Amino acid sequence: MAAKVLESIGKVGLALALAGGVVNSALYNVDAGHRAVIFDRFRGVQDTVVGEGTHFLIPWVQKPIIFDCRSQPRNVPVTTGSKDLQNVHITLRILFRPAAGQLPRIFTSLGEGYDERVLPSVTTEVLKAAVARFDAEELITQREMVSRQVSEDLAERAGAFGLILDDVSLTHLTFGKEFTEAIEAKQVAQQEAEMARFVVEKAEQQKKAAVISAEGDAKAARLIANSLAAAGDGLIELRKLEAAEDIAYQLSGSRNVTYLPLPLPGRLLPARPGVGAPPACPARPAQPAPAGSRPQPAPAAEVGAPPACPARPAQPEPAAEVGAPPACPARPAHPAPAGHRPQPAPAAGVNAPSEACPARTCC
Repeated sequence: MAAKVLESIGKVGLALALAGGVVNSALYNVDAGHRAVIFDRFRGVQDTVVGEGTHFLIPWVQKPIIFDCRSQPRNVPVTTGSKDLQNVHITLRILFRPAAGQLPRIFTSLGEGYDERVLPSVTTEVLKAAVARFDAEELITQREMVSRQVSEDLAERAGAFGLILDDVSLTHLTFGKEFTEAIEAKQVAQQEAEMARFVVEKAEQQKKAAVISAEGDAKAARLIANSLAAAGDGLIELRKLEAAEDIAYQLSGSRNVTYLPLPLPGRLLPARPGVGAPPACPARPAQPAPAGSRPQPAPAAEVGAPPACPARPAQPEPAAEVGAPPACPARPAHPAPAGHRPQPAPAAGVNAPSEACPARTCC
């Protein structure tokens, strides 16, 4: 009895496993953003495109082919020539996706790797044709127009293969080494031309400034000449005084220069004790005037000369000191005879007095 029950359970389990396997093979899932094309072993590729979700098929007879219908990026580098025969290196980035309604035709004619078969050749041809319409300068200044032209031509060509282009953009654009060097040389030449123009303008401005300065100097010279003619040498004397004042100010600030101002003609500087004053005359005793004498007026002093001291009365000679040599007696002067030559004084001896008496002139 138990053996029969176990045998029946095993048969039921086997049947359920077989039924589950059959059901699992008859179901397939289509993920979001994908589409499916059914290939029938007897009728070929079906024209019906299966959408997202879980669907049934006939096991072993039908086979689902899943396509990704979301936008996919692709970079296509191309080296081509411009209108003025300059080498241009361009990298084109495109976002493409297959048209859902044309998936059976795409699968029949191109297969699953349709992008590798279509995009490289179509993109290169369209890009070369579009770039050849512009020269190198226009490719830089009119880049938006170039991108729009490439996008329109490429969308038209890709649409013939059942592809939709969501975006086309030029991500990289460079020129050949020779063209780059030529552009740099052109920029340098333009900068040098600007510098030369600036130098010329500067020279013109300096010339105008020199002319204006010369006119000002000539006008100043005329004014000075007119002033001299009207007022004489007063202006020159004023300039001399100003220069002397400036020099005196500069010298007064130096510690190594002693500056003694000189009086001007006709004027006396005020005497200051200890600074440039003449020595004071010694005090003299008052001498009584003889009876009947008249005082003599003092001679007029020269302008600018210090006042002279009054004449001193004759003083008796002081007595000779003890041990001093005797003074030579005064000898009257006799006129020398005609044709007589004076004799030189004899040389003083070693023990002679310090001062020898003058030789007596022969009569």
